[in-house]
Amino acid sequence: MDTKELYKVWLDNAKDDGDLTKELVEIAGDEKEIYERFYTELKFGTAGLRGIIGAGTNRMNVYTVRRATQGLANFLNKTCKEPSVAISHDSRIKADVFAREAARVLAANGIKAYISRELQPTPVVSYAVRELKASAGIMVTASHNRAKYNGYKCYGSDGCQMTDVSANAVYDEILKVEYFNGDIKLVDFEEGLKSGMIEWIGEDLYETYLDNVRKQSVNPDVCRGAGLKVVYTPLNGAGNKLVRKVLSQIGIDNVVVVPEQEKPDGNFPTCPYPNPEMKEALSVGLELCRKEQADLLLATDPDSDRVGIAVKTKDGYRLMTGNETGIMLINYLLSTRKEKGTLPENPVAVKTIVTSKLVERVCEKYGCELKNVLTGFKYIGEQILLLEQKGQENRYVFGFEESYGYLAGTYVRDKDAVVASMLICEMAAYYLSKGKSLDDVMTEIYEEYGYYLNRTDSYEFDGAEGMAKMADIMDSFRKEPPKEVAGYKVTEITDYLNSYKKDLATGEQTEINLPKSNVLSYSLEGGMAVIVRPSGTEPKVKVYTTSVGTSNEKAAEIAENLAKYMSGFMK
Repeated sequence: MDTKELYKVWLDNAKDDGDLTKELVEIAGDEKEIYERFYTELKFGTAGLRGIIGAGTNRMNVYTVRRATQGLANFLNKTCKEPSVAISHDSRIKADVFAREAARVLAANGIKAYISRELQPTPVVSYAVRELKASAGIMVTASHNRAKYNGYKCYGSDGCQMTDVSANAVYDEILKVEYFNGDIKLVDFEEGLKSGMIEWIGEDLYETYLDNVRKQSVNPDVCRGAGLKVVYTPLNGAGNKLVRKVLSQIGIDNVVVVPEQEKPDGNFPTCPYPNPEMKEALSVGLELCRKEQADLLLATDPDSDRVGIAVKTKDGYRLMTGNETGIMLINYLLSTRKEKGTLPENPVAVKTIVTSKLVERVCEKYGCELKNVLTGFKYIGEQILLLEQKGQENRYVFGFEESYGYLAGTYVRDKDAVVASMLICEMAAYYLSKGKSLDDVMTEIYEEYGYYLNRTDSYEFDGAEGMAKMADIMDSFRKEPPKEVAGYKVTEITDYLNSYKKDLATGEQTEINLPKSNVLSYSLEGGMAVIVRPSGTEPKVKVYTTSVGTSNEKAAEIAENLAKYMSGFMK
């Protein structure tokens, strides 16, 4: 069926959402707009679904959500006895509607649906799956994407994002489901509640979640009376209640919330990208920091699984990168637990391949084994599961990725901005008691190990043409790999899609024992590195550069040259 025929089918049948009906009528006769909505379907992968909100097979709407959920239900009924699913959502436009639609489909298929009454952080869904012994989890979120996006993230019974195998199996089931011929089963939401097939998640679950968060503290009393002043912004998302509650519980009493970004609002009126990685998203919070003269700015993204910070310096405020915050946290956890005698034997930390190599130096100092995994927190969660299966989960100390995602503890299997916010504040209070700011701490780490600067540049490619361009860029790198980058000789190429590492000096090629992923890594002389990969959740190609210098200025100069050189390939 071509795009025009699909459009006609939707125009005739998609009547359950007035917004979609209106949109379909408005694009009548506009071939480009019709094509963009119907030329493909949203693919269900390990990150679930993600796309622009609107009408069509290539958009997030009640019909794509129902179809995905019917496929998930078919998969669960084939593979589980008495399956159940935990569901929640963040502040995204229509997120609450999509969550309820998912519950309606599950209940109609004989699957118990536990659903939150209000928006919750993503890690709470991971926790709920484990706590309720559910077969799967659904989180309606598009994380830190622009306001026009929404998404549908699925979890396995271990509380970790679905593996490639499970996601592919679910996708196979989804492809068998037609939108409008009766394949999708539905019950009335209120009837589902009455029958017990839909059940609200109780408040006690959120309390036990916070209990587990607080257990990750290594200096439980250091915050009380420390005088730490914090400005916090949930970026109009889901972190507001639980982050503030846990900070209060550990004794951080002086928390000022950014008023413009406090209440849930899927339009994100103060920033186009509600992403704590971006300075623009933090500008309102920084302004309040200056006014309040706060020690620290905390910013959690809309689904509260990532957190960014800015710290007070002698001259103003310094935005910390995701790498820097993670390095400080792992240094704090390892050093403090070693000092207190609570560091486990043979401790384990986990990072992704694009995360700073400086972590390796810190882990070496404290005798901590460091595991490198592919990009995606599910791979960090997988390492926790492997330890758990050996009865060694207590060895796990910390996991993080450069994109501002952190996890201490094994109570969830996804990044958690609630526990990260708590530990960041605890760490800041601890060093404040010793007369140091986090700016001082990071500088000391650099002085000890060298100035490792990690930079991420994203290049956006929207629409059908954009997806084709992204594929062309990756193909070009494979066909004609660079021999040097900004004057630095390439010494080693690692292709994670074709599972090999090649030493360019010797020509020796070795196999990589990691899942296949469309990632290319180039090691350069002098410890520099460049990694290129298309984003798994956004229409972007990301370029990660690592520079090493004797000073921050020298490392920044090298990073700029590397990034400028790589930008020439992104046109």
